[in-house]
Amino acid sequence: MKTKEAYRCASCGAQSPRWQGQCPSCKEWNTMEPVVVAKASSRPVGAAAGSATPRPLEDLTAENLRARPSGMTGLDALLGSGLVPGAAILVGGEPGIGKSTLLLQLAGAQARIGHTAVYLSGEESLPQLRGRADRLGLLGPGLLAVATNKVEDALAVLDQPEPPEMLIVDSVQTLASSMAEGIPGSVSQVRAVAAELVEKTKRTGTTLILVGHVTKDGQIAGPKILEHMVDTVLYLEGDRKHFSRILRVLKNRFGPSDELVVFTMKEKGLEVVEDPATFFLGARDPSLSGTAMAMAVDGQRPFAVEVQALVSKSFLSIPRRTALGFDTNRLNLLLAVLEKRLRLNLSGHDIYAKITGGLATRDPGLDLAVVAAVLSSFYDQPLPETSVYWGEIDLNGQVRPVAAHDVRLKQAVRLGHDPIIHSDAAPTLADMQRLLFGRAH
Repeated sequence: MKTKEAYRCASCGAQSPRWQGQCPSCKEWNTMEPVVVAKASSRPVGAAAGSATPRPLEDLTAENLRARPSGMTGLDALLGSGLVPGAAILVGGEPGIGKSTLLLQLAGAQARIGHTAVYLSGEESLPQLRGRADRLGLLGPGLLAVATNKVEDALAVLDQPEPPEMLIVDSVQTLASSMAEGIPGSVSQVRAVAAELVEKTKRTGTTLILVGHVTKDGQIAGPKILEHMVDTVLYLEGDRKHFSRILRVLKNRFGPSDELVVFTMKEKGLEVVEDPATFFLGARDPSLSGTAMAMAVDGQRPFAVEVQALVSKSFLSIPRRTALGFDTNRLNLLLAVLEKRLRLNLSGHDIYAKITGGLATRDPGLDLAVVAAVLSSFYDQPLPETSVYWGEIDLNGQVRPVAAHDVRLKQAVRLGHDPIIHSDAAPTLADMQRLLFGRAH
């Protein structure tokens, strides 16, 4: 058995994890003496070492892994086929982005189709949960809630004769386990809480959904092993000042790992955008210079997005370079290629570029649209009204093909874009400059 050192008062018997000059209980001085105590073990009582027996996989049936519908449009395709019994799902996202709202809607959807869902909150009281569920119109007999900060209460819910089909824990950083040391949210506590819940739900067949906080860098807080312990990792992202949200799959053992669903925030919660192909465009005026349409691909879905650029004369010793929605370093790289390959003098201009609609993407296919928008603003000449662009630009000024070319082309044709500019139509930046602006470098 593992042991640890503690300090016990010789006068009253009070115990402390560290030495103190004065006993915090009886206030006597110099009475704390070191003692050796047994450390609590995380192994269940009565568990025998080496009790697991290997079984042939071909003798096992897949009936217990048959997924059931989630009750929310678009979520089944995101997860692969639905909610798998015994699966553990981790949902991350920035504070206030809508994680709790989305999962409460999911619990209400499960209740509407006849399944039992328990929403366990370590952050809100039951009256607060009731008010939020009432505002979203989710109150029903199958939607249950628990407000606690102890993982033992969650395990007691799973130990019932008929455990619920779904357990939502909001959040894993607020629960504490008696099997681990530290405060809630610490590495040891997060690891212990997640391990106990995942192990229990694998046995009961309950679908477990854990909400995870994020750090200032946007990563899910806690040990990285937390993402390895679960079957699926979802990330809800977006700008809180915009009404759009994107639920993205980062890991999935039961389906695709590059899918996403677009939501829009309404009064009654998050609603799925059925056709997000043109959702991020909004109202645009193609007669203005500095705007270009790009056919971007995020996951497996093509999006028509508007890229805007503003090139204006600078009065600063170091001109400004600002990018919103994509990497600023990528903008600097593209501007350097323009200066070198097209012999443009951009050193005296402030240059701003952004993707409209609050969308953020790392798709390299946006390179051609960014360059087209910058050139359009630099020459103050609008691009063809229904033109669309995609392609990656290398350091030699060549336009390279990008992934999902056929998907982008099919979507562009369906939306009626013409001309369609990609690596075949404009193999180099000089070709695109001549094609769009009739200029040669």
